Amino acid sequence: MCGIVGATAERRVAGILLEGLRRLEYRGYDSAGMALMNDSGLHQVRRVGKVQALADALEETGLNGFSGIAHTRWATHGGVTEANAHPHFSNGTLAVVHNGIIENHESLRSKLQALGYVFTSQTDTEVICHLMHHELKSTDSLLAALQATVKQLDGAYGTVIMDKRKPGELVVARSGSPLVIGLGIGENFIASDQLALLPVTRNFIYLEEGDVAAVTRESVQIFDSAGQPVEREQVTSDLQYDAGGKGEYRHYMLKEIHEQPIAVRNTLEGRISSDEIFTEAFGENAAEIFQGIRHVQIIACGTSYHAGMVARYWLEAYAGVSCNVEIASEFRYRTSHVFPGSLLLTISQSGETADTLAALRLAKTLGYRASLTICNVATSSMVRESDLAFLTRAGAEIGVASTKAFTTQLVGLLMLVSALGRFNGMGKAMQTRIAHALATLPTKLEQALKITDEIEELAEEFADKEHSLFLGRGDQYPIAMEGALKLKEISYIHAEAYAAGELKHGPLALIDAEMPVIVVAPNNELLEKLKSNVEEVRARGGIMYVFADKDAHFKSDETMRVINLDHVDEIVAPIVYTLPLQLLSYYVAIIKGTDVDQPRNLAKSVTVE
Repeated sequence: MCGIVGATAERRVAGILLEGLRRLEYRGYDSAGMALMNDSGLHQVRRVGKVQALADALEETGLNGFSGIAHTRWATHGGVTEANAHPHFSNGTLAVVHNGIIENHESLRSKLQALGYVFTSQTDTEVICHLMHHELKSTDSLLAALQATVKQLDGAYGTVIMDKRKPGELVVARSGSPLVIGLGIGENFIASDQLALLPVTRNFIYLEEGDVAAVTRESVQIFDSAGQPVEREQVTSDLQYDAGGKGEYRHYMLKEIHEQPIAVRNTLEGRISSDEIFTEAFGENAAEIFQGIRHVQIIACGTSYHAGMVARYWLEAYAGVSCNVEIASEFRYRTSHVFPGSLLLTISQSGETADTLAALRLAKTLGYRASLTICNVATSSMVRESDLAFLTRAGAEIGVASTKAFTTQLVGLLMLVSALGRFNGMGKAMQTRIAHALATLPTKLEQALKITDEIEELAEEFADKEHSLFLGRGDQYPIAMEGALKLKEISYIHAEAYAAGELKHGPLALIDAEMPVIVVAPNNELLEKLKSNVEEVRARGGIMYVFADKDAHFKSDETMRVINLDHVDEIVAPIVYTLPLQLLSYYVAIIKGTDVDQPRNLAKSVTVE
C-alpha cells in the first residue's frame, strides 16, 4: 500500500513528514515525494527508491515549509519513475497525494484533456488534482471543490490536497482507503496510519467512509458523504510501535499473529469494492491477460505451497478454472506439460526463494501465456521477472515461521479466484459474495484471536507429547498441513497432516492416547463426513482437539476437547481457521522452551537450493 503524511503547523514540517514516511516504509515502497509550502510558494521534491533518497534530496536543496504533504508509493498505474511519484501537481498551484485506485480515470483523463489539461504521468491520481483545479474555477473554497470532485470519482481513495493560494489549509477525502487526523496545539496532521504521527501527537480523529474534511493549524471541519457537518470522536492512543521491535509482545511471531487483521486490511485496501475485486490489483494489463486463462499452474515451497493448495480448491470450485499445484523443487526437475491458456503462478513471501525463482525462469521458456507472482517484497526478483505481480502488503515479518505472510497470500489468491472467474463464467452473485467475505474478514480474524487464552491453556496438554496428527477435509486439508508445519517448525514436535478421509488407509495405526489429534471443522458440506472420521479416532482411544464452527454441534467430553469459533462464510473459513493453529503452535513452543522466532536449522528466506 502507499503511505500518506500531511502537516500544517507554526513550525517547519519537512522533518515531521520524513519521519512519518520512514515509519511507513517497512511496508516496502518504490518512490517517495513531498510538497512544501513556504513564503516563496509551493515546491515539490520526488525521488525513486527509498525514503532516504528523498531525505538526501531535501537536505541538498534545503527545502522546508510550514505546511506540506508527503507520500510513499507502491505503483499501480504507471511504472516506477519520478514522474509517476506523488505528489502530483496541476498548473503549479495544486498538489495531491492519493492512496487507492480511481477506476474511471481513463474517461476522466479524456474529459480533462479535452478541457486543455496536460498530463505528465501515467497515474490515475493525476486526474484528481486536475479535476480540483477545474472545480476551483467556479468556487474559491477548497472544501467545496473537493466535494464536487469526489462525486466524479469511482473507486477507492484516501487523498490530501493543498493549494498555494490557501497557505496553511489541507483538504482530505476518504473512500475505501483510511485516513486519520492527528490533533496538536497550533498544528494538525494527516496520515494513512496513526503510526506515522506518534512522534508528534497521541490524539486522533479517524475519518469514516465518505468523509471530507478541511484541516488548518487551528481547526478541523468534517463533513459526511451527504455534505453535512459532523463531529467524529477524538481518540487518545497509547500505542507503542516500532516496526523493527516486538512492542508489547514477547516474540515477533506472537506480534505478527496479532497483526493479521490489519495486514489483511492493508492487502485489501484500494483493491475491492462492495461487489467486486479490482483486476488492476494484479497489474495494468491483468484484465487482458486473464481473459485468455483456462488453467493455472501454481509453484511454491513450504507455507506458500500450502496457500497454493487452498487456491486449487477455490479456483476449481468457484472460478471454473483447472489448477495444478507443485512444489518448486520438484517442478524444476521433471518434464511437464503446459496446457493451453495456462497462467504460471509463483507464490513466495520474499520473492527470492531459490527453487521457486528457478522454476519461474524455467517455466518462462515453456510456453505459458503469462506469469504472475504473489509476494510480499516489491523489489524482489520474482516481482521484477513476472509479467504480473500482486503485493500482499503484509509488512515486515521477522519470525521465521510465517503467519501474516501466509494469510495475506490466501487473501490475494481468493481475489485472484474472483478476477479469473469473471472471465470464466462466474456469476455476479458469487463475485459479490467473495468481495463481501473479504471485506468482513479482518473483523472475523479479530474474533478468532479472542480465543487466545483458551488455546494457551490447551497447549499445556502438549508439553510431554512427541507426535501429533492434524486432520482436515476439502480446503481445510491444506490448513491442517500448515498447522502441522507450524507445530514442527517451532516446537520440534513431530507433526503430520492427513486428509481425514485417508485415516483408514494407514494413519489409524498410529492412534493411541499419546497421539493428540487436531481437527479443523468448519460448518460446510463435508461436516458430516468429517464427523464420521472423528468417530473413527474416538473408537480407537485417540484424544482429539477440535476447532469447530459453533453451529457444527461438537461437544466436549473425556476424549474430545472442542474449541468453538464464530461462524464464517465457508469461502474464507480456511483463512480464519489458520489463526487458532498458529496460536497453538506458539504456546506449545513456549511450554517446550524452544526459540520461537529463530527455530533451529531454519532461515526466513531460503535463497539456496
